[in-house]
Amino acid sequence: MRTRFVTVLSIGLIAGTLDLSDAIIYSHIRGVTALRVCQYIASGLIGMKSFSMGAESGGLGVVLHYFIATSWTVTFYVASRRLMILTRRPILSGLAYGLAVYLFMNLVIVPLSGVPHPKGFPSMISRINGVLAVMLCIGLTISILVSKWAKPDRAIAATISTS
Repeated sequence: MRTRFVTVLSIGLIAGTLDLSDAIIYSHIRGVTALRVCQYIASGLIGMKSFSMGAESGGLGVVLHYFIATSWTVTFYVASRRLMILTRRPILSGLAYGLAVYLFMNLVIVPLSGVPHPKGFPSMISRINGVLAVMLCIGLTISILVSKWAKPDRAIAATISTS
């Protein structure tokens, strides 16, 4: 049990780090600080006051980001124990999972959160970066690492294959 926990936590931390790194680098190119990126993440939970709280809300944003990335890892891990195709075809399933995560986050979670609503539509470059970042950093990373590091339990695999 501990090994599974450490494996899933490690994968979540790796995927979260890649995704947060993309957000920070992309934002830096646009003149936005890493602190502001993390405050934006925290604003999903605490709203606009996040932008006036300094490092405190930035730290909260980092914690929330890793919690979300690890939650997506747990979701994929649990699904992969029942749907063996997820680990047999990690590239295809990872890209599809990343796209599903992106759509769910942007169509359900973000609109229900306290994140400030943009005044206009995001640029095409921004949208492409967002989609690719989640597909590659979250979906593909989680899928490949789960397929390599978290082999299915023999008892579960035997039960599924005889069902």
